[in-house]
Amino acid sequence: MRVELDEPKCVAAGQCVMVAPEVFDQRDEDGVAVVLDETPGAELHEQVREAAAVCPAAAIRLVGD
Repeated sequence: MRVELDEPKCVAAGQCVMVAPEVFDQRDEDGVAVVLDETPGAELHEQVREAAAVCPAAAIRLVGD
C-alpha cells in the first residue's frame, strides 16, 4: 500500500493524525496533513484505511490496497 495525500484538498481537521499518528502529521504553520510514511508496514494498514475513511475532505488516497 502507498499513501498519497492531496494537500490542496486537506481541511486540516487532523482526523488522520488521531487515527494513524505513525503515518500522518500536521504542519505547524497551517495544520495541513503530511505523510510521514508513504509505504507503511502491514501492521499499520488497518489504521491507514480508517484514516482515509474518516478524512472529511477525502484527501487521502490508498494505492495498491
